[in-house]
Amino acid sequence: SSAASDVYKRQEQVSSKDRIIYLSPEEIQLNPYQPRKNFAHQDLEDLINSIKEHGIIQPLIVSQTKEGKYQLIAGERRLRAAKFLDLPKVPVILRKASEIEKLELSLVENIQRKDLNPIEKARAYQKLIEEFGYTQEKLAKKIGKSRPSVTNTLRLLSLPEEIKDALAKGRISEAHARVILGFDNPVEQLNIFRKIILRGLTVHEVEERAKKRRKK
Repeated sequence: SSAASDVYKRQEQVSSKDRIIYLSPEEIQLNPYQPRKNFAHQDLEDLINSIKEHGIIQPLIVSQTKEGKYQLIAGERRLRAAKFLDLPKVPVILRKASEIEKLELSLVENIQRKDLNPIEKARAYQKLIEEFGYTQEKLAKKIGKSRPSVTNTLRLLSLPEEIKDALAKGRISEAHARVILGFDNPVEQLNIFRKIILRGLTVHEVEERAKKRRKK
């Protein structure tokens, strides 16, 4: 078809690093290094409606595995929306990427377009540090954050699971979580967390309680 020949012409005109092709959504495997785990239903619904009206404007980014399969690097929301709409083809940029580049691209894309929740962000940072040998300084430079910001985000992972779950679901704010970190042990942290939930304590009120505890 002429549409297919246009695609092939475009492939010849772009560099081998960023080849543009059209693939069936079913051909694309999810990226195991994708940091985002939770996708808000309303966000996805808005994207589905936008794609219905305008199509997929921004191509997905994929790489090809040694087995010849296509693996998603960036664009999971667009891929989910395309599958929901039963689109036969989606535009993709075929890019050669190492595992580290996949994680970097996924992380940067999500931070820039749809913020990860604080726990997803912290786990993505931790993966870079543990699996790819990043220092906190190098990580901060890569993602355009300050070193203290990276450190504070990583500290959230030391909170008890119940608090991390509440933070990921938006039941408490990141500011609340940072103040909770000021309490010495998990028992105290859970105690103040439950008071925040039950009494609707503000960040300032929690800070005041922390100050009184330190004075005692």
